[in-house]
Amino acid sequence: QILSLGAGLDSLYFRLKDMGVLHHTVVYEVDFPDVACQKATLIKGMKELSALVGDTGGEGIGAIAFSGDEYKLLGVDLSELSELERTLEEAGLNNEIPTLFIAEVVLTYMENTRSDALIQWAAEHFPRACFLLYEQVQPLDPFGRVMQQHFRRLSTALRSLALYPDCQAQHGRFLAKGWTECSVMDMNEFFTRCIPEDEQQRVQTLEPFDEYEEWHLKCSHYFVLAASKGMEPSWTPLSHSVTVPCHAGPVGVAGSVPAAVCAGLSGVPGLRRYGHRSVLVKPNVIVTTGGFGEEDGQHCRVRNFHVLSRRAGHWEASCVTQNVPGQRWGERLYHTVSHLSDTLALVVGGRTSPSSTGLGMLWLKFPETWAASGPDDIAVELVNQQPAAAAAALRWRHSTTEITFKGEQYLFVYGGRSALEPVLGDWHFLHTPELSCIVISVEGPVPESRHSHSACSWEGGVLIAGGLGAAEQPLGSVFLLRELERGLQWQTIETHPPLVPRYSHTAHVHEGKLLLVGGVWFHARSVPGVTVIDLMTGLCLDYGINVEHLEWPLMLHNHSSVFLPDEKELLVIGGGGNCFSFGTHLNPEPVLLSLSSILTSH
Repeated sequence: QILSLGAGLDSLYFRLKDMGVLHHTVVYEVDFPDVACQKATLIKGMKELSALVGDTGGEGIGAIAFSGDEYKLLGVDLSELSELERTLEEAGLNNEIPTLFIAEVVLTYMENTRSDALIQWAAEHFPRACFLLYEQVQPLDPFGRVMQQHFRRLSTALRSLALYPDCQAQHGRFLAKGWTECSVMDMNEFFTRCIPEDEQQRVQTLEPFDEYEEWHLKCSHYFVLAASKGMEPSWTPLSHSVTVPCHAGPVGVAGSVPAAVCAGLSGVPGLRRYGHRSVLVKPNVIVTTGGFGEEDGQHCRVRNFHVLSRRAGHWEASCVTQNVPGQRWGERLYHTVSHLSDTLALVVGGRTSPSSTGLGMLWLKFPETWAASGPDDIAVELVNQQPAAAAAALRWRHSTTEITFKGEQYLFVYGGRSALEPVLGDWHFLHTPELSCIVISVEGPVPESRHSHSACSWEGGVLIAGGLGAAEQPLGSVFLLRELERGLQWQTIETHPPLVPRYSHTAHVHEGKLLLVGGVWFHARSVPGVTVIDLMTGLCLDYGINVEHLEWPLMLHNHSSVFLPDEKELLVIGGGGNCFSFGTHLNPEPVLLSLSSILTSH
């Protein structure tokens, strides 16, 4: 028997029956009486569905809205256990035969005393039973707060989260209510460890997709649980068919850094964006370009540039409107911007959508002298690319970093995604200023292909950290590309404890310390804050972010950040994303992170 609790308009029975896999099995579906009646009417109104359930043409009786040979539809409030038990018995449920309970985002809407009683009732009344549960966890981190806000707006609060906030609590819940075996994992782990590789690849190639952060965050906030009792042999549906290393998160948190709203930049709609880039073009002047965010009162790809300038310790923002033809700026996301001089920056790559790429390179030209309120204009010019350099620009979620070789300056374009390849591991050296593509021999262990990683210049070389790899798994490796006696060479930087794999973070170097800011990681009870890696010793320390002075959830992915070395501060601009389940969340204001205590302590 299969007993689907809160089945709603789920078509599971009809799909399984049509596939021919329901042999000698009766399916009972339970939901509120009005839902059950609506579903019964739909079934009777479609001959294909009626044929699958063996519709006899009779009307439902009492709480039994529909009764076929192997399909029963019951209209009962799940919180009324005595009524549920009576109606199931009336419909022919047999407590003595193996029974599978399914509850897909159902119990969390009930009062905890009622849902606990239902779990315990199922364990006590069915000697051979299994229970599959799917619902939400992790309510208190930034994504969890956005998730809760979404359900509260729908007047469907998630009641179970207060008592059962994580997978461990749900595991203990079922064991305490009479189930003898229980396994549980979040949906990131389920997808990577239980779904066959060929099925993963099939799903990943169904359509162009680039919302990795929101997909992984959503999966880390949902779990699947399988509990059983009296089953011989034991029932273990959550067996690991794919071997993937499971990262439990940071060993410990070394401390925290305070976050505060940057007062002078409050209320600037154009700074609410993600997938953008911010670059320090001269002391106390930052230019932010591209991304998806808020412009002219609507969410869209952002065309205008924003200039942030600080005078007498006070930040202010100005908007530089772009009226250039569409092919110039291209409204791009996930590009890079490299500051070459006080008057010049280079934009490389980016996309408008996952199927609209190949945006090339652009020069951004700034005036030599700026008005007090910022520049009146930023000239945008297409780069006349050499054919050999074109491949460097046909990508997004990549990095472009300055590197020195034999006394010459180059831009090192590495990794990312392209319209043809979901993840890239190649690199290109662009000689500045003419941007000719030069072939330079590189030795050493080649980094795994990746996108959404971080890259920083350090002592003439390039530091690459983290990223999302070919298996759509976050990476925890750190590589240094630098000039040695024999030429350019990749070196692995070993960290201890090991760096927790992550992607969609930002990075900076200060006095021999690599600072990783935010990002997305898997299988952890906390969210990434600021990680400090000592590049001499490899010591890796994680710091949380104290957000008690922020009135909104701080999303530290898809953001940009600028390090201000004199103040030992990080200015975080934008961040967030567009979640297909819970809508768009954009950090409403830039935030200052004070790092003086953790950089001094190192």
